[in-house]
Amino acid sequence: MVGTHLGCTECGEAMEENLAAGITWDLGDLYAGPDDPRLGQDLDGALQAARRFAEAYRGTINVQGGPSATRVAEAVGAMEALLEQAGKACAYAELLHAADVTPAAHGALVAMTQEKASAIRQEMLFFELEWLAVEDAVAQRVLDDPACAARRHFLSSLRRYRPHVLSEPEERILEEKANTGARAFCRLFDEVLSSLEFEVDVAGTPQRLNESGVLALLHDSRRVVRQAAADALTHGLQDNQLLLGFIFNTLVQDHGSDDRLRSYRNPMEARHLANEISGETVAALMEACEANHDVVQRYYRLKRQLLKLDDLADYDRYAPLTAETASVPWTRCREMVIGAYHAFAPRMGEIAERFFDRRWIDAEVRNGKRGGAFSASTVPSVHPYVLVNYTGRLNDVTTVAHELGHGVHQYLARPRGYLEADTPLVMAETASVFGEMVVFEHLLRAVEDAPARLGLLCSKVEDTIATVFRQVAMTRFEEKLHMARREGGEVARERICDLWLETNAALYGDSVRLTDGYRWWWAYIPHFVHSPFYCYAYGFGELLVLALYEAYRREGTPFVPKYLDLLAAGGSDTPAALLRRFDLDISDPQFWDFGLAPLRQMVGEAERLAQEVRDDR
Repeated sequence: MVGTHLGCTECGEAMEENLAAGITWDLGDLYAGPDDPRLGQDLDGALQAARRFAEAYRGTINVQGGPSATRVAEAVGAMEALLEQAGKACAYAELLHAADVTPAAHGALVAMTQEKASAIRQEMLFFELEWLAVEDAVAQRVLDDPACAARRHFLSSLRRYRPHVLSEPEERILEEKANTGARAFCRLFDEVLSSLEFEVDVAGTPQRLNESGVLALLHDSRRVVRQAAADALTHGLQDNQLLLGFIFNTLVQDHGSDDRLRSYRNPMEARHLANEISGETVAALMEACEANHDVVQRYYRLKRQLLKLDDLADYDRYAPLTAETASVPWTRCREMVIGAYHAFAPRMGEIAERFFDRRWIDAEVRNGKRGGAFSASTVPSVHPYVLVNYTGRLNDVTTVAHELGHGVHQYLARPRGYLEADTPLVMAETASVFGEMVVFEHLLRAVEDAPARLGLLCSKVEDTIATVFRQVAMTRFEEKLHMARREGGEVARERICDLWLETNAALYGDSVRLTDGYRWWWAYIPHFVHSPFYCYAYGFGELLVLALYEAYRREGTPFVPKYLDLLAAGGSDTPAALLRRFDLDISDPQFWDFGLAPLRQMVGEAERLAQEVRDDR
């Protein structure tokens, strides 16, 4: 999806009570409806304008002596306007489809907009190729010219791809075939997962739940219900293993073909390039997390004791530690999130309020709606939209805080324009995770008794483990899967299961018992399908936020404008450059240890509070 953050956890949303009934988004700021004539007019108009663009600029960029900076800047401005015009139609179609995958017309609209957008991009493809063909010294002269000041980062970042582009005819073929290749399989995956129903026996009552509903039961206080939910999820995935396994193998093969054609040395290199980050930095992040698996195992041993279980199974990881409380109504969720955002920065609270007031959020749980959560930036001339599946659990409140963090980030970055508003994935998680932290601290300050503080703290520790360690483990699994496909051809489904299980076993050690059914749980993770190697961005973002939050605690109010400036910068510079204003060096391997230290402290505090609770009894 255009400018989209994809939520991906095992902590789903429940179906028992639809507390957000009627909370649906109004896509009218994009188009009046799928039959709005402006939608087709925008696409057709952009295609015609793209052809005129080609007539005007083809052959004027890669010229003897190099192009004029003014000419380059003018071309980028014209191209940006056309991409935004097409992007608006694509964003609308994809949001409509995410809200309800059931109508065939919604899927058909996605296909049509993708095809038209491909045709538009193909007409302008020559510009990128001509710019990349310009010699480095000449290109640097253009970049240094004041006429290109506003386009400098976009143009310089494009040149990272110089060793990896193909000829124009080859690039045009790849773009067109993607609609019946990788993009088609992504759509198939979404439609299959959104249509699945899982049969669960909940306290003697048979229920048929969608993916969000069955995942939510992993939070139930009753172990028998959690186990039933885990079994139902496993059976549903196993029943569809042929299709899901084929989708995974096909997309992994497609990724490998792209890597081979574009001369990428390893499966993760393209993602690192897109993230404007070095492979060495990512390796340092992953190795730091893997060297600290003991923190995860130490916490889950504590949780096993708190739950008074002989062993902690995979379906117990999200079991509540305190008694179930009343569901949080949607209005109360709004108050909690906006209140916390306002307390940190009134400007953030004001923007977050707009999402609620102007119906930029779809929170209702319903069949046919895509599971999980995301924030779609759409296009700078409109505004972001947020999708969640809200059922009133405290975890849902933090999910809303997370997605609104993305929304605020995307909203503030709109002045950067279509080409530089969206950040690389590693920075995209900064505002979302920071938003969660702001709400967590706000809630923690309101709680005084030790058992309640312990429950809240443990919930945060579990979220951090899931966001850092589990996402890094998923990245390691992906790496193994892609390498297995390269080395031995199509990977048998059982082999995929083995890779998944061995990677998770390394994370949890003997602190969590991984059941036989858990081996199939790779099959519903959307990031593996939509955005290969996305997952390490979560770990990056969480550890970065822990470091930033420590800076906020030290600096107080002076930190806030610097933070808002960081969000407003969007993708206008590299992550390393954007973070220098906070004196953070992500190229230093020790940076990740700095980020992991607060998590160790939280686990230690949880152990202390647990002992305090035991002593009081």
